[in-house]
Amino acid sequence: MESHPVPPLEMTLDELRAALAPLLPAHAAFDGWSDKALAMAASELGVPAERAKLCFPGGAIEMIDAWFDAIDIAMAKAYPLERISKLKIRERIRDLVLYRIEVINPHKEALRRAVAIMAQPQNAMTGAKLAWRAADRMWRIAGDTATDFNHYSKRGILSALYTSTMLVFLDDQTEGLTETRGFLDRRIDDVMRFEKFKASWKGSRERLPSLSRFLGRLRYPAV
Repeated sequence: MESHPVPPLEMTLDELRAALAPLLPAHAAFDGWSDKALAMAASELGVPAERAKLCFPGGAIEMIDAWFDAIDIAMAKAYPLERISKLKIRERIRDLVLYRIEVINPHKEALRRAVAIMAQPQNAMTGAKLAWRAADRMWRIAGDTATDFNHYSKRGILSALYTSTMLVFLDDQTEGLTETRGFLDRRIDDVMRFEKFKASWKGSRERLPSLSRFLGRLRYPAV
């Protein structure tokens, strides 16, 4: 178990939430994103289950949020500027998405249960926000500094790309996740072609391609 600078029993609720987050998926795979899974994670830290519950007043969706946040933090640590700057933009995005997949891979069942929860109508907006946050953080690590419309279009496209890739990953039984990797490469190729086209396009605003239609292609690519 990871050591912490502050003893778990002395942690603030925010510190305890962060410490519990990476422990949750191992238990959620068997017990769902439930109080039981939270109690098991709390026992690993040696803190009372009731105190752990105070960290997630919103229940399952907040536990999932914390897990994804922990992945974001780990991703940022794994790709400091000196590492990411050596890669081309395409490679940066590919590596960051694959990093997330590799971290989640041992907890695929926990992700499957998380997706089912986020698909519930009352959680759909939160699920979309978490996908957007992941895309935003990936672009920031990749060095994107856009503040105009490109800021939003890049994040919208990557959010759709990431979501669709994770859905393929959930059903991927191939050795080395070759199906997921191939799907990701094809979707990134689509994005790169779109970006090149957008950069060279000099037509009127009315003739610009539909962003929503392009996002739909990423989510539901032609066979």
